[in-house]
Amino acid sequence: MRDLDLTSLRLFVRVCEAGSITRVAEHTPMVGSAISKRLAQLEDIVGQPLLIRRRRGVEPTPAGQALLHRARNILAQCDGVERDMADYAAGVRGLVRIAATASTIAERLADDVADFLRQAEHRDIRVELEEGLSHDVLRSVREGLVPLGVCWDAADFQGLETRPYRGDSLVLVAPVGHELSTRRLVAFAETLDHEHVALPANSAVSVMLRRAAAEAGRLFSQRVTVSNFDSVFRVVHAGLAVSVVPAGVARRYAEIQALAVVPLTDTWARRRFAVCMRSVAGLGAAEALMLEFLTNRQGRDLRPDSEPAAPGE
Repeated sequence: MRDLDLTSLRLFVRVCEAGSITRVAEHTPMVGSAISKRLAQLEDIVGQPLLIRRRRGVEPTPAGQALLHRARNILAQCDGVERDMADYAAGVRGLVRIAATASTIAERLADDVADFLRQAEHRDIRVELEEGLSHDVLRSVREGLVPLGVCWDAADFQGLETRPYRGDSLVLVAPVGHELSTRRLVAFAETLDHEHVALPANSAVSVMLRRAAAEAGRLFSQRVTVSNFDSVFRVVHAGLAVSVVPAGVARRYAEIQALAVVPLTDTWARRRFAVCMRSVAGLGAAEALMLEFLTNRQGRDLRPDSEPAAPGE
């Protein structure tokens, strides 16, 4: 197969997203016939029909859908090269991109990245931190969209290299006055008599909680689903539900919103995180420095608490 032309790939992606060659032509210097010719040449290169022409526009064929996914990744990497070179031209001598789960960012990763950047020897390094679910993090690393990923070490790291990072513990947060709020410790099974607020069902914590509930022969009653921890704590503070969240995150919010934090007795409530990459040898200098910095933080985990925090403390 001949080399793919980036301009044709960009046009193909834009046409697929717009659903119309005419609409794309209205916003580019190229006329519709020239775009059609480019797309026809692209189909000739790949040896497959990529678009279905309909009266009101176009849509990708199955082969076109596959190429669309790949083309977006290719173009994103090309855009990344352009940004990297612009950074070096501006005097930035290193750029590190990290994809991570919400738990790792909220727990300690954001603080660790800040500590890394405060060091004088890292003053010429810039970091881009991208949040996603575990499977999104792994996909971004596997496809080369980011060099480093951070997520729960129970994820499927097949084909990737990993290094240990920090750990955390999961705790129950409940509104003051709730029947579980005065407990010193609680088993997760005991919380299943109450409705929960949690992150999306495919997040690592939610998957774990549903599995633990199933093993206990119970249903996990998720009354409210939200997209971030800030919303989790707002719902708990409103008295609508309880929630199981990382301990470090819970402590910070509990101090502000006067919530009760109760450690879980379950062994699975202690988690470990890992940094993953396609290969350590393939990392750039700045990325290798970040990897070393993060893996050296693994011995500084938060000590699991043995009793709930008093509201307002």
